[in-house]
Amino acid sequence: MLMIRSAKALRFMETAGTLRTYLFHRTPYELLSFVCERTFSGGSDRNRSSYKERLRSGIIGIKKDDAVALFQSMLRSRPLPTIIDFNRLFTAMAKTKQYDLVLDLCKQTELNGVAHNIYTLNIMINCFCRLRKLGFAFSVMGKMLKLGYEPDRVTYNTLLNGLCLEVGKLSEAQDLYNEMIKRGTDPDTITYNSLIYGLCMEKRLDEAREMLDLMVSKGCDPDIVTYSILINGYCKAKLVDEGMRLFRKMSVKGVVGNTVTYSTLIQGFCQSGKLNVAKELFQEMVSEGVHPNTMTYGILLDGLCDNGEVEEAMEILEKMHNSKMDLDIGIYSIIIHGMCNANKVDDAWDLFCSLSLKGVKRDFRSYNIMLSGLCKRSSLSEADALFTKMKQDGYEPDGCTWNTLIRAHLRGGDLATSAKLIEEMKSCGFSSDASTVKIVMDMLSSGELDKSFLDMLSGPSREIASSLD
Repeated sequence: MLMIRSAKALRFMETAGTLRTYLFHRTPYELLSFVCERTFSGGSDRNRSSYKERLRSGIIGIKKDDAVALFQSMLRSRPLPTIIDFNRLFTAMAKTKQYDLVLDLCKQTELNGVAHNIYTLNIMINCFCRLRKLGFAFSVMGKMLKLGYEPDRVTYNTLLNGLCLEVGKLSEAQDLYNEMIKRGTDPDTITYNSLIYGLCMEKRLDEAREMLDLMVSKGCDPDIVTYSILINGYCKAKLVDEGMRLFRKMSVKGVVGNTVTYSTLIQGFCQSGKLNVAKELFQEMVSEGVHPNTMTYGILLDGLCDNGEVEEAMEILEKMHNSKMDLDIGIYSIIIHGMCNANKVDDAWDLFCSLSLKGVKRDFRSYNIMLSGLCKRSSLSEADALFTKMKQDGYEPDGCTWNTLIRAHLRGGDLATSAKLIEEMKSCGFSSDASTVKIVMDMLSSGELDKSFLDMLSGPSREIASSLD
């Protein structure tokens, strides 16, 4: 009996030593999982039923705490769930962008004796690519090969997409594409979309168009994503008419434009000064039953305001209100900026002040826009009050904010306040910009300022001012 007890004690000591070593090297999630597994090892049938029911009922949009709780429930179940069940959870989590957590739980799954399959490894590759950790993603591909799995189309597409999203990695993407074909995996539309995106990112539009023709010749039908990527490339290269021609060609082939496609073209025409074409395209979009979203409206409003058509922008804003659209601070900032540029500062101020009543929280950009409008109109007392309110609301001024206010006080002849603001700005780590230096130099030339004022300027701006002396 004593020998039995001694043997048990020895096993306990060995287990305890192993346990201490195990716990010392675990992450917090692993510790929590281990404790829960040891504490709740009973009730396996209940746990099994619980996690199965949870997986069946749907885990779309699962939150972090719920995902961890479900994972722990699965680890407590006996027998352990298959990797297929774990993959369902990891897929749902990846869709909510919980990439780091997915990778941690994938590791725990393997530590608990559940081997990864190719689907798990593809999930891990996707997570590493999303986290811009391409080296780790390729390491997982290496592990896949060591385990005897052949990379499939999903593997290649995920890695290609990761490479094409990174600047300067296109040549590596093209090498991987060639390897993919060499190993007998046929590219699909997703493959070509990634490569076309990479080529557009590098402004190699002719090659992108050739890639489009190649995919068609290979029997891959371009989808709306393919066309939208290429159209966006043309618009960014200021070749919006070429983008429009591709859009019409796409429509003839039966591919219907979506909100992204229309919004891209509308922005392209607005930025190229063809506002009327942009407005016509917007009307076409609505008549075709494609619903504009907040981004589309923002693009159109910005185009109208930049071209001085603030009244029409206000009419569209009113229609947006009437349609019960959820308007964010970005939309209101566009309108406020347009009003200020059109010398409607009072109207801009009224709208700015009404934002809180509309349930819209002002942000840093909206404060800067309104402050700039007040400064342009030389409403210095209101600008100073807004500057103070901005800081009270937790938005620290940047160099642009400081310089805008300083220039306004210089133009208003308030040299004492200008000097005070310059000192405060310097203490916050910012310096006078080129526009502020120019005003100072002009005032020095006209005799409105004493040369000693230059000593207050700091950083690169001080050097500019000295060179102009």
